[in-house]
Amino acid sequence: MNKHAIYHVLDVPYAYGKDIDTLVLRIRVATDDIEECSVLYRCRYDWESEYKRKPMRIVAQTEIFTYYEVELSIYRNRYRYYFELKDKENNICIYTERGLLGVDYSNIDVAAFQFPYISDDDLYKEEKWLQESIVYQIFPDRFFNGNPDINPDYIKDWGKGKVGRHSMYGGDIRGIIQKLDYLKELGIDLIYLTPIFKSSTNHKYNTADYFEIDPTFGTLEDAKELVLTCHEKGIRIVFDAVFNHSGSDFFAFKDLLANQENSKYVDWYFIDSLPVDIKKCNYYTFANGCSNMPKLNTSNKEVREYLLSVAKYWVKEINIDGWRLDVCDEVSHEFWREFRKEVKSVKSDAIIVGEIMHEANSFLKGDQLDSIMNYPFKNATIDFFGKHNISALEYLDILSANRMLYMNSITKQMWNLVGSHDTKRIINECNNNIGRMKLAITMQFTYVGVPYIYYGDEVGITGEDDPDNRKCMIWDEKKQNKELLNFYKTLINIRKNNKSLIYGDFDIVYCKDEVIGFTREYGDDRVLVILNNSEEERYIKFDIKGYGRELVTNKKVNFKDEIKVGQIGVMIIKF
Repeated sequence: MNKHAIYHVLDVPYAYGKDIDTLVLRIRVATDDIEECSVLYRCRYDWESEYKRKPMRIVAQTEIFTYYEVELSIYRNRYRYYFELKDKENNICIYTERGLLGVDYSNIDVAAFQFPYISDDDLYKEEKWLQESIVYQIFPDRFFNGNPDINPDYIKDWGKGKVGRHSMYGGDIRGIIQKLDYLKELGIDLIYLTPIFKSSTNHKYNTADYFEIDPTFGTLEDAKELVLTCHEKGIRIVFDAVFNHSGSDFFAFKDLLANQENSKYVDWYFIDSLPVDIKKCNYYTFANGCSNMPKLNTSNKEVREYLLSVAKYWVKEINIDGWRLDVCDEVSHEFWREFRKEVKSVKSDAIIVGEIMHEANSFLKGDQLDSIMNYPFKNATIDFFGKHNISALEYLDILSANRMLYMNSITKQMWNLVGSHDTKRIINECNNNIGRMKLAITMQFTYVGVPYIYYGDEVGITGEDDPDNRKCMIWDEKKQNKELLNFYKTLINIRKNNKSLIYGDFDIVYCKDEVIGFTREYGDDRVLVILNNSEEERYIKFDIKGYGRELVTNKKVNFKDEIKVGQIGVMIIKF
């Protein structure tokens, strides 16, 4: 038995309350090492009853580790438990908070783990509506120009010329309102807008005024109408907040520049030396040397109170459905805990989504964020399907390890993107191979988590790195890629009509010759997904009885036969 690999701790995601009556436990062991894994448990105050035994099931596996999971329920929700592990040679050990012990250990009550109590205050309240959503990201300046009267003098002709870092095209809030029927027909449930507050740039991530809509986008009344119209159409909407840094033209930083050491806002920022000088950039900024984005000191009470008032204002004033938080991993956990309480006090089902481009366990324990933009998923998916520079096994290993970082409810809420305003377009990542792009987006819509569309991907917009990835939306239907658009609509329809793709268990059933197969099961709703990432047709036999229906082509499948999967092909089979 590989004792070095065995791991369990009394913390998320290895031990947590799913609900007031259910404790979720998870344990990690070495792959291909353990034959059986069980948990033995009873009430922590029961000194007489025998420990109950419950087998654990494998929920994820990588080349190195295997993860087992189980759900327990005990009257009064006070648990004492330990694990029993049997390896391939029938050696048996028990695993406790003291580590590994022999099965004849006599004082197990002292050594056992204890989960003292499931408190309702500590439970994470998952958001079912978020798990069921299809996210659509809009970069407002590039979506649609609905009100030419507010165009600045320096805008470029829509879709013309090379996109520059300072280009503006006149997209606005009115344009989004006018295109909501398009989004509704596409099947969108949730819009994420990059910042729309007053700012000097096209991207608006250097905020000048957090309480004012940028006049090139519209007015407060336009924003209210947008949210109201979205809600009438069954679409929720999330705004983008930049609380890590402000713009250099924000009132507090302008006062600091004007009054220097005498400014009452000198402690709102991180100043290296006085006098503060934009040209010298002698202060902490977003990234390195971004002089127009000075970093805010959220440890300062006045800064915290100001930003929290912003967060609550827009939820109260126009009823937005949550926030996407820019660079949130460079702001303290304590701030986000307070942020969560304040936002949820105004609207309990408002969501909080972080821009974190890596693993984010410390932000996703249930007391801060509801989700993140799942860049680990994006990067692995591009590497396997788009660039084909990792194997199927490596790809699935990455996803398995990533799932095991979080509570199951959080994993179902991750925003599974394949591109954004900060990355190359998905079609470019796939070297303009539509087949490989279809593989990637099929994975998006059938994997655990929330599918996420970057505006225009569905009609084939191309683009390399920023700013080329921020081209104008293509509204001329003759220039749209209808094959892609129809495929997106098909995937969205399949997801909406198969609850297993939202709530179902994820089990890998095939991984060979660059083909992966997995099932999603939720009660009687069962779907098999096959993704062939090779240039050759594959014939695969699955241990499934009866018939199925391939949902993309609507063709009948007989599981008695080998299933033919075309080169660079996808199959989604309901069985």
